[in-house]
Amino acid sequence: MFDVRNKPLILALLAFAQLIIAIDYTIVFVAVPDIGRELGFAPHNLQWVVSAYAVPFGGLLLLGGRMSDLLGRRRMFITGLTLYGVASLAGGFATEPWLLVAARAVQGFGGAILAPATLSLIGTLFAEGKERNRAFSIWGAAGGSGMALGSLLGGVLTQAFGWPAVFYVNVPLAAIGVLAAVRLLPRLGTTQTRRRFDVPGAATGTAGITAIVFALVQGPATGWSIASLIALVAGIVLLVAFVRIEQRSADPLLPLELLGQRNLRIGVAVIALFAATLGPLLYFETVYFQDIHGYTALQTGLAYLVPTIAIFVGANLGGRIATRFGLHRTLAASLALAAVGVALLGLVLSAHASYAVLVPVFLILGLGQGSAFTTMYAASSAGVAAEHQGIGSGLASTGQQVGNAIGLAVLVAIANHDTAGRTGETLRLAATDGIRLAVFLTAVGVIVTAAVALTAHRRTTVSV
Repeated sequence: MFDVRNKPLILALLAFAQLIIAIDYTIVFVAVPDIGRELGFAPHNLQWVVSAYAVPFGGLLLLGGRMSDLLGRRRMFITGLTLYGVASLAGGFATEPWLLVAARAVQGFGGAILAPATLSLIGTLFAEGKERNRAFSIWGAAGGSGMALGSLLGGVLTQAFGWPAVFYVNVPLAAIGVLAAVRLLPRLGTTQTRRRFDVPGAATGTAGITAIVFALVQGPATGWSIASLIALVAGIVLLVAFVRIEQRSADPLLPLELLGQRNLRIGVAVIALFAATLGPLLYFETVYFQDIHGYTALQTGLAYLVPTIAIFVGANLGGRIATRFGLHRTLAASLALAAVGVALLGLVLSAHASYAVLVPVFLILGLGQGSAFTTMYAASSAGVAAEHQGIGSGLASTGQQVGNAIGLAVLVAIANHDTAGRTGETLRLAATDGIRLAVFLTAVGVIVTAAVALTAHRRTTVSV
């Protein structure tokens, strides 16, 4: 047992960890051009500043979740944060492209351990219902606003101190998190001390997901080469083998009966669709600010201040509303509000639109997006047994990463379909039209996501 008086501090720590993960996912976006120039990245390899983090993060989440169940969530939480801090320090000191790519890969591995550990700690330390809804509200506010805040910090730090600062900032944050975890997190042990790792399942599942994420990240960036297509096919084959292994394993990495739980199954589907639609918006907004309007890194970062505030407020409201009206109703309503915001964004985007026109749109979109981010994870964890919270969290986070990779691949291809061979003002106008088309398709996708959320059981409704 642990001192329940520490629960507010524990929740603050878990939200802080999620904030680090979210910030680190986007903080390098606006620094990428400077990184490419100073380290001498070849143009076709520059996307690996981002991809080297995304591929291991997405591919290793299931393994990271199972490690939390079997090795202890406190231990994995501390391990993940430590890897983050060490890899961030190495990234800031990098003098060659391969050194930075290697550091980003270790950061991705740290994230794959830390993210499910954080989620499963919420799922096990906070009672299902009002208490857990509130916990996910705080966690969601940190995660949802952190992605926009990462872009803000990236711009400010790059402009003021140079690109290494976007890595150095993680070092003291991770150190604070580790020290707080040692002091606050309870030593609850594991619930599965007699179980062991499913090595064949871990190998095929991790390799399969990693190969698919690699293909989906690499393909749109450099073209669908033979290597990308081979990786995609190999990933599918490996995942088929993974399912067969899990069916026969006495101690599976992913107990397939978990997929029979409707809340988890629909929750993962909603998370994947959310990531495939709303996830790529940060990318398109960054392109719009920098390439269409010529914003500097600092201006781009400051442009994310309004979305950051709106997402933070929406995430905080989401848990409270869910406690009153039920998780899935709140989730569907939040997604509907986000769809309205996305549609309005598509209507006002133009090559000459002022930032003032975007402010009310960002407020509507951020409120819906923040509330949905909170409630979709709470909905996916409802009813999952304590001994499976780690792998359930890993499955949900995997859905987010794969969904984001698929959505970004498809929407970037659509947005760029009419830009080849154009230059100057013609390119600027064609790029704007492409972004608008991608945004309108995103609005349709968010509506579909809201409809999927409504198909879940209403048993998660909790009265005040």
